[in-house]
Amino acid sequence: MCCAAALVLDKAQAGALDHCLAGHVSAEPAHPRLLESLGKEPVVNLRMRLGEGTGAAIALGILRGAVAAHNGMATFAAAGVDARE
Repeated sequence: MCCAAALVLDKAQAGALDHCLAGHVSAEPAHPRLLESLGKEPVVNLRMRLGEGTGAAIALGILRGAVAAHNGMATFAAAGVDARE
């Protein structure tokens, strides 16, 4: 249901969803088509049809982990890596 509303917004205001991510793709037949119309690739595809934001909750954990890994990564200089090697 959320993607159907998002598609209406996308058609009414181009670029309104540029900052948005698709958490997951449902096993329901219309959902992949909605995401395709929105131009969004889901973070996960676990073939769930539970609803209640379960895919988004899983995707959020993955995204938080990715951000933590990125922010905690040392630069080559800080790690003492010579870029010429």
